Amino acid sequence: MRAFLMAACAAMALFAGQAEAAPARLKDLVEFDGVRGNDLVGYGLVVGLNGTGDGIRNSPFTEEIMANVLERLGVNITGEQFRPRNVAAVLVTSRLPPFARSGSPVDVTVSAIGDASSLLGGTLVMTPLNAADGEIYAVAQGTVIAGGFSAEAQAARVTQGVPTAGVIPSGATVEREVDFDFRTLSNIRLALRTPDFTTAERIETAVNREFGRGVAVMQDSGTVLVNVSATRASSPAHAMSRIENILVEPEIRARVVVDQRSGTIVIGEDVRISRVAVSQGGLTVRVEENPMVVQPNPFSDGATVIVPQSTAALSVDSGTGGMAEVNTGTSLSELVTGLNALGVAPHDMIDILKSIKAAGALHAEFIVH
Repeated sequence: MRAFLMAACAAMALFAGQAEAAPARLKDLVEFDGVRGNDLVGYGLVVGLNGTGDGIRNSPFTEEIMANVLERLGVNITGEQFRPRNVAAVLVTSRLPPFARSGSPVDVTVSAIGDASSLLGGTLVMTPLNAADGEIYAVAQGTVIAGGFSAEAQAARVTQGVPTAGVIPSGATVEREVDFDFRTLSNIRLALRTPDFTTAERIETAVNREFGRGVAVMQDSGTVLVNVSATRASSPAHAMSRIENILVEPEIRARVVVDQRSGTIVIGEDVRISRVAVSQGGLTVRVEENPMVVQPNPFSDGATVIVPQSTAALSVDSGTGGMAEVNTGTSLSELVTGLNALGVAPHDMIDILKSIKAAGALHAEFIVH
């Protein structure tokens, strides 16, 4: 095992020596203070379904909203037994983009909240969309485009995708604008999506190199303050158009992310491990059921009996070697490459990485999902 690791270390070291981190635009690294969207939500009704809507007995709120809609249209159904299967109560969600103006279209997502089996072919009735302050900022209506289909018979059912949720492209119209005047800003804060002191210092240096010394000031690991008036731009919008395209090389923290459900392992470039010895063995227990059906003799009073037959097998795979020693400074990617060469399964590799972290030899942030 050690021979495999040494060969993998040499190959990976050569590759790492040639790799360089690519710079990124500021618009891909930070969020600009004041330039943000707002979430919208509404409660509506989808009609025109082909018998795949809510069961009114199980979803009484659907009957209530349907009655309210018909009453607003001048139809009185008080006391009537109106229980169709072609309507469904839904939650409508959307996001108001920054600087959205009245009349601008936005996309909406429609999701069933009752026992409807499909929204395919349905039409969303006019639904107001509210923000966190309770005010109506958009109105949605249109044909729902479902993301799947469902077919059902008496003894079988086939479903692909999620037919109980769909989208309406440009299905909402902005009715109210967010009261925010970007032209009055004298200072703009750049909020790093991944706070880091080194990255913030590089952003400060890059902005000052573009506009002059003192324009940008790093406040902490996640914030850089830019004095818009000192940029000598004609407006804050013009200054932002230049700032967001400045190239900065971000500093990435040493991090290992694993997903135990899928066996996915993501390793950062700067992950390092101290000198440690690794040994791994696999234990497999296999249990099989082979039931046997025993029939009674002809013309007897016996009954058919199912006799269970179980077999269990235990196997231990200790690998091709004992313990592998990893030298100080070896990157984690080199260790994983060596383990891959020996055929170690991803889930076993995750257990090895957790053990190395518990031993204090893994110098990186370890995240498990």
